[in-house]
Amino acid sequence: MSKRSLLIVLLAVFALSISIPLVSNAQEDITLRWRTRPDNQAEIDVYTAASQSIDEAWEGVSLQYEPGGSESASYQDVLVTEIEAGTAPDVFWIPGTDVARFAKAGLILNLAELGAADGDFSAEDFYAGPMGFLTTPVEADVDALWGLPRDVSAFAIYYNADLFDEAGLAYPGGDDWTWERFTESANAINELGDEITGFGMNAWWANWGYFINAAGSSFFNEDFTSCGLNNEGTVAGLEAAKALFDNGAAIPWGTDSEPPFLAGNVGMFMNGRWATPGTIANASFNWNVAPLPIGPSGEATNWLFWGAYVVNANTANPEAAWDLVTRLTSAEIQGQIASLGANIPSRATQEAIDLFLGTLPDSGVNNQAFVDGTTSADVRTEAPLFYGDWPAIDQAYGTAVTAVFNGELGAQEFADTICDQVAPLFTPPM
Repeated sequence: MSKRSLLIVLLAVFALSISIPLVSNAQEDITLRWRTRPDNQAEIDVYTAASQSIDEAWEGVSLQYEPGGSESASYQDVLVTEIEAGTAPDVFWIPGTDVARFAKAGLILNLAELGAADGDFSAEDFYAGPMGFLTTPVEADVDALWGLPRDVSAFAIYYNADLFDEAGLAYPGGDDWTWERFTESANAINELGDEITGFGMNAWWANWGYFINAAGSSFFNEDFTSCGLNNEGTVAGLEAAKALFDNGAAIPWGTDSEPPFLAGNVGMFMNGRWATPGTIANASFNWNVAPLPIGPSGEATNWLFWGAYVVNANTANPEAAWDLVTRLTSAEIQGQIASLGANIPSRATQEAIDLFLGTLPDSGVNNQAFVDGTTSADVRTEAPLFYGDWPAIDQAYGTAVTAVFNGELGAQEFADTICDQVAPLFTPPM
């Protein structure tokens, strides 16, 4: 062989030797970034562990978990900015109320085709309420699947058993757990001392919404295309809540009720399952949870809160991102997340419910109260508005409700005017 031919062969071998690992790396190194909004380091640790377990079992894909910051809407706003800038994660969690906002703006991927091609996926495995919204189309005759629900939660009454004992009251719950007994309990506990308050709830839509729902009203009409608050149920619900503020039996509206409850100074505190780990860690008194009281509607009323894993519309790996969403919502991973005690698996199977009922076994917490809340006779699913501007509507509702609770606006006047006020913020389908 001539020197020239030998040189050509050597160069070819060298080129092949450096190209093989490059091709191999290109095939193996799919990296997916994903994000949630954890409340504390314990949640970060659990999500990190879940990410690592998926990563280890998934050949050819590497995961990077990113805990997001802020419990407010700024978390969602940051995501919007990052998506537009091309720096957002491939998969991320958002609250249920924001699904429509992200879908209508084209910020998240419609996963309907990927879901239909996945023989292991069934929408019926999940709670029907969230899946109904996640499959709502934004274009006529186009199937939709905007993500999969990560978890669900419901409200309960967290109660200070020591204060109930001191006031000589039966603990919340039972067939006679109505607004009348609830109000009597709040007033009786309120009489225990200047530092003690009967009831507390925080100032966001779900809290006052419970009162109007339990009185037979609703935020929206049946198809979520307009306001539904112009009725006597709204008046009754707002007046019942306002009465607690007026006689001093409730923490003032707009004040965070959780710190005084954890300090042992509030008899009852309405909150979701997410508050359970913090109460276990910080309450030094005897406490438990009970169902929400039954209002004038005569039915057990609650909210079904939820959030979803969705896929960045600009992801470079849509199939792998869908695969990650299904892995994150598998029974195994949901079991790991549920072990924190902060939420309920979004799978509506008996296996998932039993798994939740077994969480926090040493705490004595009445887990059944939350399960019952998710299946109440009148459970309202946290709703993304596909035909309206929910952030603007929420602000208008909230401002007017605050005026009612502060005595600046009558409950009847609220019911008579609020729907006209927000009508321009709805955009019904053509």
